[in-house]
Amino acid sequence: MALSRRRLIAIALFLFVAIALLYVAAPAVAGIEETWDRLRDGDPWWLAGAFALEVLSFASYMALFRAIVVPGPDGGGWLASYRITMAGLAATRLLATAGAGGVVLTVWALRRSGMAARTVARRYATFLGLLYGVYMASVILVGVGLAAGVLPGPSPVVLTVVPAVAAGLVTATALGVSVGVDELGDPAGSAGGRGGGSARARALLGSVPATIASGVRGGIQALREPRPGLLGALGWWAFDIAVLWACFRAFGDSPEVAVVVISYFVGMAANTLPIPGGIGGIEGGMVGCFTVFGVPAGLALVAVLSYRAFALWIPLVPGVIAYFQLLRTATGSDHVQ
Repeated sequence: MALSRRRLIAIALFLFVAIALLYVAAPAVAGIEETWDRLRDGDPWWLAGAFALEVLSFASYMALFRAIVVPGPDGGGWLASYRITMAGLAATRLLATAGAGGVVLTVWALRRSGMAARTVARRYATFLGLLYGVYMASVILVGVGLAAGVLPGPSPVVLTVVPAVAAGLVTATALGVSVGVDELGDPAGSAGGRGGGSARARALLGSVPATIASGVRGGIQALREPRPGLLGALGWWAFDIAVLWACFRAFGDSPEVAVVVISYFVGMAANTLPIPGGIGGIEGGMVGCFTVFGVPAGLALVAVLSYRAFALWIPLVPGVIAYFQLLRTATGSDHVQ
């Protein structure tokens, strides 16, 4: 799993070029001459608040990870949690595709720490189940709320009803799978070392329903035994959305909160594209959503670009450092149970 230095350098160069094109060429292509003026004239207090909110978002992520994946009273678990989550977040930024890069790195780090494969699979499935359960519930509630006029803001069907229905179908499918599929077994399984790549691929695909089922069941069980760390599932999304809202405030007026929330979640769907950092896809998705809601394109662009700067860069430096610390850590020295 370990990324080579050459690959890291290649990804970093791609990110540099992509970000340069995005922040220099996008405003020009869009024909929005005042965008750079707005970027230079943003309110520093709102931007400082956005920075603090992004840090709180990452702290919430680590708190949930600590509560679900590496629970226990030992202080060493906090250090392990910090390193694994920050390295995983950095990998998610560098290797998008719905966060697959972060998932792979996190699983690798947990196995390296000495955690059994079956334990890793079950706990991490629960962790993701809680995180994305909040995602789906938010899309349903906000989409329906806007469409029904309960929440203030415009209500274009394509960005309210359609996402809510899609999220409802995904949620219903996951719940159905959790009822009809057996418990998740050891992912190392019988195909772990035999049969070549095709056998491992079939085993991996076959484990997807069981992983979903395990995540849903584990999430429901965790909610029956509430712990403060579970609030991290809400905090991860809420604080990150608040960063986007603060960026709007830094450069002008913010749209209604419900509009910010639904545009954020719908735009984030572009993170499924295999683009390092999701650069371009997420920005375009969010800006497009805001313009459909009637937000001026220039304001939407500058707010989203500023938000993405915080979301991309804050975890990268500590995340890369944490990654190399994990590489240097001898197997089992950061042991978690």
